[in-house]
Amino acid sequence: MAALGWLTPRRRSATARSVLAGEASAEAARKSTQETATPAEPEFPVIGDDRAAAFFDLDNTVMQGAALFHFGRGLYKRKFFETRDLARFAWQQAWFRLAGVEDPEHMQDARDSALSIVKGHRVAELESIGEEIYDEYMADRIWPGTRALAQAHLDAGQKVWLVTAAPVEIAQVIARRLGLTGALGTVAESVDGVYTGRLVGEPLHGPAKAEAVRALAAAEGLDLSRCAAYSDSHNDIPMLSLVGHPYAINPDAKLRRHARDQDWRLRDYRTGRKAAKVGIPAAAGVGAVAGGTAAAIALSRRRR
Repeated sequence: MAALGWLTPRRRSATARSVLAGEASAEAARKSTQETATPAEPEFPVIGDDRAAAFFDLDNTVMQGAALFHFGRGLYKRKFFETRDLARFAWQQAWFRLAGVEDPEHMQDARDSALSIVKGHRVAELESIGEEIYDEYMADRIWPGTRALAQAHLDAGQKVWLVTAAPVEIAQVIARRLGLTGALGTVAESVDGVYTGRLVGEPLHGPAKAEAVRALAAAEGLDLSRCAAYSDSHNDIPMLSLVGHPYAINPDAKLRRHARDQDWRLRDYRTGRKAAKVGIPAAAGVGAVAGGTAAAIALSRRRR
């Protein structure tokens, strides 16, 4: 028994030393990891930051294709204009997507075409039709990934706006359907609730988007350095450059290069093939326009 009594304290002492050695080793490993690990990215969006908001471009950022073209298909279906007008409008959209730049003459022609279609119609009529057209042509074309980004801002208690060159009435329908705060869009002049066929100012495009965001931020008391903006197009670099958190979503070639140079975040929700080949999105846009035109014309002929 004496021998056992002599062994027991020694065994306990050895165990205590093992525990001490293990704890010291773990602490050293933890410190080493902290010193060498990359600092964790801060949480974004910041929950409860009411001076932050998010601004989303619409075409090819939130929605596949151009909202104005989908709206045009819906108006064509309702006999607002003829097949030749749809074909011309489709060509204008296809040229824009292929070239990737705005030609003033093409842009003016496209604006005149759209305005001539709605001239004389009541604003309330177009708003009601917009609800129907959203269900017919737009609802299934919302990018789930971008929708999730917008929802993250909403869940954080922040306001989220669409910012688009599409008519503000269309933009507001889409924003409402997605549960967003609201929309900034091109404003067509109306008198006594009837469209005159003229614009108020110019289309909300390029630098005009940046000015709209700046004005809204001032009115809402937002800190743009804490805000986020999302777009697919290099035309929106002025808007993206305004905010502290710019994102390139499904970017065109010029925006992709700029985003990489500026170390902006990129997200691509297109297929792997389209994401890998920068030249594909423009061609895909042309195909979508051409396909949509053919579908609308075929539908009209089938119903005659």
